[in-house]
Amino acid sequence: MRIVAISVLVAVLAAGGGAARALRVPGAPKCTAFPKTNPWNRRVDRLPVARNSAAIIGSIGTGTGLHADFGSGLWEGSPIGIPFDVVTHKTPRTRVGFEYADESDRVGYPIPKGVHVEGGSDHHALLLDRDACRLYELGGLQRSGGGWHGWAGATWNLRSNRVRPAGWTSADAAGLPILPGLARFDEVRRGVIDHALRFTVDRSRRAYVYPARHYASSLTDPNLPPMGLRVRLKASFDVRPFPRQARIVLTALRRYGMLVADNGSDWYITGAPNKGWSNDQLHALGRVKGSDFEVVDTTTLHP
Repeated sequence: MRIVAISVLVAVLAAGGGAARALRVPGAPKCTAFPKTNPWNRRVDRLPVARNSAAIIGSIGTGTGLHADFGSGLWEGSPIGIPFDVVTHKTPRTRVGFEYADESDRVGYPIPKGVHVEGGSDHHALLLDRDACRLYELGGLQRSGGGWHGWAGATWNLRSNRVRPAGWTSADAAGLPILPGLARFDEVRRGVIDHALRFTVDRSRRAYVYPARHYASSLTDPNLPPMGLRVRLKASFDVRPFPRQARIVLTALRRYGMLVADNGSDWYITGAPNKGWSNDQLHALGRVKGSDFEVVDTTTLHP
């Protein structure tokens, strides 16, 4: 088993254009985090602003600052962020009981000994099979008797753009994969994040837009964000005064944006924990306010 802390295997960057060449995930050199044509890996800095952008940004909070929900060290006894494990075809498969069994992939999940489970209440476990290039994600994972139980589980072929069935959840409320939307330290170390990130909002709408597949709200106010909504940092925002790690994150938010993936605190961006993160540098993201973002019209990204 290899975990997120191992060294990066560098991929070649695409020069310009509307799509990035997806990074290889550390420890899985044959696997990209989906094809370069996948919505997670498409640049959106040249797409139009959505018609109701100002109203939606206002509902999330114009004066609220960004927060990096990841970093180094521990918070309440757990690493800060969502960890992931790289496994192989030899990792034993385990059956998991699910609260939302009718919307979960009922397959064997490669849960290794010492699996890294997110702290707090969400208890996400992200498992990448480097041999099959298949992603397995579990939400609410915990021991139950002699086995495992979670609220939902989902799998993806990382070489495909196929999404989950309409209306199905995943380990994320939006029915999206989590791993492709994490800020990872190996990316920042090499100097660029070339994919969209994942963030949460306190109030969402009873709706979802591609590539999301599921909503998690009973609210119907059209000014609230649906799951899968994509926002980007305005082109006019000057990222140069920010420390290096924060600057790389902000550059990604200007080029690729971030997607509403779950209900939670407003403007919380998710990443994987790593001892290389500088929490002081990441705290600088709080100087960036909701008013510095705009909603992107992503109609052209839908196949």
